[in-house]
Amino acid sequence: MAEQSAPWPKQGPASYFPSIEKKYGRSIAEWQKIIAQCDLKKHMAIVGYLKSEYSMGHGHANALVFWTLAGNSATP
Repeated sequence: MAEQSAPWPKQGPASYFPSIEKKYGRSIAEWQKIIAQCDLKKHMAIVGYLKSEYSMGHGHANALVFWTLAGNSATP
């Protein structure tokens, strides 16, 4: 069975995505939906939200927020 590649690069903040999905049990698309629905606009406010509401580590939260606010999408 061939491994399916993710829709993000394997370098930079997106390199955290496989471990985020594994550790927290949600896809990157699901996390992006959570970010979009949190009604916060500032990067660090959203990072703080993910850390407090979902017990996410700072590096993981920062990577997700950076990627999402840059306009990237994990949805095919």
